[in-house]
Parts: sequence; C-alpha cells; structure tokens
Amino acid sequence: MHLYSYEIDETKLPCHVAFIMDGNGRWAQKRNLPRINGHQKGYEALKRIIEFNKKVGVKFISVFAFSTENWERPEDEVSFLMSLARKLVVEYLETLLSNDIRLVITGSRERLNLELIKLLDDAVEKSKNCKSYTLNVVFNYGGRKEILDAAKKIAIHYKENSINLEKLNEVNFKNYLYHPEIPDVDLLIRTSGEYRISNFLLWQSSYAELYFSSKLWPDFTPRDYCKAIKDYQKRERRFGKVLS
Repeated sequence: MHLYSYEIDETKLPCHVAFIMDGNGRWAQKRNLPRINGHQKGYEALKRIIEFNKKVGVKFISVFAFSTENWERPEDEVSFLMSLARKLVVEYLETLLSNDIRLVITGSRERLNLELIKLLDDAVEKSKNCKSYTLNVVFNYGGRKEILDAAKKIAIHYKENSINLEKLNEVNFKNYLYHPEIPDVDLLIRTSGEYRISNFLLWQSSYAELYFSSKLWPDFTPRDYCKAIKDYQKRERRFGKVLS
C-alpha cells in the first residue's frame, strides 16, 4: 500500500490509534487570531484524518476532543468547543454514515446539558451498525476519573455481593471502564511538540507506542499520519517481556 509515498505494511497496521490533538490555540496565536479560529481549523484537520483513515484501514481511532480540565478555559472557548461537538454529531454525521464509520463517545456526562447528551446518544445509535471502523470521540474525559468511576462501580457491586474481589484481575477490571469493548491503544500520537499524555486513556495506553509530532494539530496531515504509522511499524513491541 502506497499512501503519500510512505509504504505501509497492511499486515502490521496498529489496531487502535489515539490522537491528542494539541496546538489549536498556538496555531491561532501565531497568526494573531482568536483561539476559536484554531479550534475550527483543528476540526477541519480532524475531518481529513477521519476520512483518510478509511483508506488506511486502522479499525479504531480515538481522538481527545475535550478533557475534564478544559472546563477551566475561558467561557467563550468552552462554548465554541461544545458547538464543535454538536457540529460533529449533527452536520458531519451523514459523512460518517456514508463512510460506514461507527461513532462512540467516551467520557463523563457531568456538566453536559441534556440537549447535547441527546444529540450524542442519537448519533451513536444511528451509527451503531457501521463496520468500516470505529471513531471514538473522547469527550469530557479524564483518565484518572475513568479509573475512579470504575472503582466506584466495583465497590457498589461488592456491596451488592455481585463481585468476588479475589477473582478481580486486569481482564475483568477493564469491564468497568467506559467502553471495555474498545481494544487497548497501540499507537498514541500527540502533536505540537509536547511530550506528555495529559490524563488521556491511562489504562488503555499502558503499552502504547508513543509518537510525538512537532506540528500543531491544524497543520497535521494524512501524510503525517502515514509517517507515524510507518515509524510504528519499525518498532519491536515487547509488552514488558524479553523477546528471543
């Protein structure tokens, strides 16, 4: 498979690629534009990757759209990010359906208004039978909160005598996460030159290969995506073991 001159081995594709889409605000500031202009450009970059991924063939894509910490940003910026979420599940939904892309939303419902929750739920329901690949929009999410919420569910089940703690392990603990059916992250890509994972899919990214791009997210292209996958395919994944 030749994509933008990068030869990608179809037999070594990551199953799950996750994106921390960083740098929208800095992209705007460099151009003396409001931060929301950067988020709009970032949304356009996301759409390019979503549609291009169907050609690549990765079966699960996760994108960090809004963190629980993002509520502390200026009110107009938060409002604009919420409007982008609406746009994705209203205006862009037909594109997802026509490309046979299943939509999943991972995150908390706390602080979201009922109208947005209904729009998110309706979009997820409409796309549930799509089979090309799964787009997991990680929205109103914190990795520590997800693990804490899982622990609370376990405590409730223990109180109800519906779980045996002696049999609790990493495999069945995962069943208490927001979307246990989504496999662990194989490749985690972060843009903008920052070297951290920012409370993103902590459990799922335990053994992810990390790839950092100096590009700001609005400038990240399908070519850059191919480059990251090519780099991933050169690595030897050990999962803590010594390979012979």
